[in-house]
Amino acid sequence: MALAMRVMSLLPATIAVMIAAASWGAHGGASDEASALLALKAELAGSGSGMLASWNGTAGVCGWEGVACTGGQVVALSLPSYGLAGALSPAIGNLTFLRTLNLSSNWFQGEVPASIGRLARLQTLDLSYNAFSGTLPSNLSSCVSLLLLRLSSNRFHGRIPVELVYKLTSLQIFALRNNSLTGAIPGSLGNLSSLNRLYLYENHLEGPIPHELGSMGGLQALALQDNRLSGVLPHSLYNLSSLKSLWVGHNMLSGTIPADIGDRFPGMEALDFSSNRFSGAIPPSLGNLSALTVLSLEGNDFIGYVPSALGKLQSLTDLHLGDNRLEANDSQGWEFITSLANSSQLQLLVLGNNSFSGQLPNSVTNLSSTLQGLYLGDNMISGNIPINIGNLVGLTELDMANTSVSGQIPESIGQLRNLVALGLYNTSLSGLIPSSLGNLTQLNRLYLYYGNLEGPIPSNLGNLKNVVAFDLSTNQLNGSIPIEVLKLPQLSWYLDLSYNSLSGPLPTEVGTMVNLKELILSGNKLSGTIPASVGNCTSLVKLLLDNNLLEGIIPQSLKNLQGLSLLNISMNKLSGSIP
Repeated sequence: MALAMRVMSLLPATIAVMIAAASWGAHGGASDEASALLALKAELAGSGSGMLASWNGTAGVCGWEGVACTGGQVVALSLPSYGLAGALSPAIGNLTFLRTLNLSSNWFQGEVPASIGRLARLQTLDLSYNAFSGTLPSNLSSCVSLLLLRLSSNRFHGRIPVELVYKLTSLQIFALRNNSLTGAIPGSLGNLSSLNRLYLYENHLEGPIPHELGSMGGLQALALQDNRLSGVLPHSLYNLSSLKSLWVGHNMLSGTIPADIGDRFPGMEALDFSSNRFSGAIPPSLGNLSALTVLSLEGNDFIGYVPSALGKLQSLTDLHLGDNRLEANDSQGWEFITSLANSSQLQLLVLGNNSFSGQLPNSVTNLSSTLQGLYLGDNMISGNIPINIGNLVGLTELDMANTSVSGQIPESIGQLRNLVALGLYNTSLSGLIPSSLGNLTQLNRLYLYYGNLEGPIPSNLGNLKNVVAFDLSTNQLNGSIPIEVLKLPQLSWYLDLSYNSLSGPLPTEVGTMVNLKELILSGNKLSGTIPASVGNCTSLVKLLLDNNLLEGIIPQSLKNLQGLSLLNISMNKLSGSIP
């Protein structure tokens, strides 16, 4: 070795480095493994490397942090979430007995060294949640023992190498999600006959889904969503009877769903076709997928009635059917709502932006008490809101906006004490605002604008201590602005009471809204002076008081509103200049 070092000292630096790199693999034993690990540590920077204080030359490597040995050889290096930052040293290729390498959830960057292809015994490789870049290392194809390969959430780009997937015939889990991969999905993936999970979502993959994927008979999870895939789903995919989850949403796929889809996947738990270009009717056979928990068909061009057979899905938690051309205009069309009462685990029902019309059936109030989100907005629904809507005590969000629902807001709505967002805007609702709304103390968004509501604003809306957005604009409300509303402690997004018939002075308590960004009171009958306390609302970016009956001198305190970008106090009887 001494002779070799003397020779190296006489050689150019580049050649010396090449000889040194080759010598890594020339000698076995714990000393080489220790040298390799110390070389790994030397590439690290920041506080994370301090986690490896045990990595020194004074103790055997088998006692080092994150290292596991068998028979004196390093077989596992597991350092997930250690805060490690820097490059992955080529010395990793000298740990030739490694079976597990887990460096996930750190800050590694740069390219994965080619030497990783020397780890022929490697079974688990997890480099996910780092900042690795470059193209996918094709020499991983030499790691023929791999069972699990996770490279998700990095910065890899380019194509998926064909050679990478030809040789990894034992691979069971292959995860490349959340990178910048481009090009087509290689049909050679179909050769991975042992694969049970394939995650390629959140990339820039394009072109058709290869029919060869239907050859992976043991596949249980296929996730291809959030890419640029096009064409029709290959019929071969419907032969993957072991599938438990199929995610192809947010692509450009087209075609219809086979009528017998519900007979193809006996164990299917999650089915996502959302935000594509699928068309035709929703097959009633979907009701045969007895294990289904998530069904997402929103954002397509589906037509016709929603099949009532979906009510057979007793394990269903999420049903997303919004943004289609689905219809219901009679009792038969709305029958699916009645049938969904059998889905006792239902948490989300999304029906917005379709062609549903007519009276919403009262059976909607029989839906599961576990229902958290009910979205019916942007339809042609008419008639009254069911009087027992308060039965849905689990609701956190209720949306019936942009519909033709009419009549009064039911008093029972005050029973929805878990409600966080209430959207009843742009409707034909009339009558008084029920005082029971004051019971909704978890509410943080109240949207009742563009309706025919009348009467005073209930003072007990001041109980909505968590509300950040409060909009009752463009109704027929009268009376004064309740002081209690102006004292809402979390009100920060905006307060809009414009275009009503509110009267009386603007209370001085307006100055308590120090976090409010937008105050919009235009088009009322407010009188008196603008209180100087408005100058305390230093977070305001928009202040609209136009078209009222305000008078007196414009307060100089407005100069305190340094962040104000829009001020309109016109069409009043004010005097003086704007400071």
